Amino acid sequence: MQPILLSWSGGKDAAWTLHTLRQQGVFVVVGLFTTLTEGFDRISMQGIRRDVLHAQAEAVGLPVIESYIPQKTDNAGYEAAFAEALQRAKARWPNLSHIAYGDLLLEDVKRWREALCERLGWQAVFPIFGQDTTQLAREMVSSGVETRLCCVDSTQLTPSFSGRQFDTALLDALPASVDPCGENGEFHTCITNGPMFNHALSLTQGEQILRDNRFAYTDFYLSPTPASNACA
Repeated sequence: MQPILLSWSGGKDAAWTLHTLRQQGVFVVVGLFTTLTEGFDRISMQGIRRDVLHAQAEAVGLPVIESYIPQKTDNAGYEAAFAEALQRAKARWPNLSHIAYGDLLLEDVKRWREALCERLGWQAVFPIFGQDTTQLAREMVSSGVETRLCCVDSTQLTPSFSGRQFDTALLDALPASVDPCGENGEFHTCITNGPMFNHALSLTQGEQILRDNRFAYTDFYLSPTPASNACA
């Protein structure tokens, strides 16, 4: 099978893309590609901690190629960091020329990714693009995906949803204007378990903050491992 890199946000759509690729058997995913923000040491957009990212990677059995961008970078800065990280991936896997994305509906984003990858000599692949997000969201839940909302755009969804479990109750409570998978940026998720995981992650919910007077972030960090009882 042909090797492929997977763009990994730490959320449910990236994880479901991994699950789909493994089921299809056309590509073999060799690594995860993640963009992090300098200074915060967190996944860009999702705000997921770097140690949680690496715990996710360990749970799905894949290494991570990290791409760091400045906190207030422009598109050119992002593309430069992206290109440099892809070069590192290519050095590690010389036959690698494809990268998969978990986009679902946004055609303009898809075209932008395709054009950027083509300029760099890569090919973008979209295994779950065009799926019915209402059906897909419930399929994820029924398959055992466990994920929580880690960021909510308060202009599209009330901040009280931040931190909630992505489950049937949440899907039933979403306003009709909100895509069930958050494909229009309404929310982002942090995944802890699913059919693509070898084992579940244990995370503790931390503080909730509002950034840019708009984005309601909920922090999640790795739960401490209980100390063994040496006298037991």
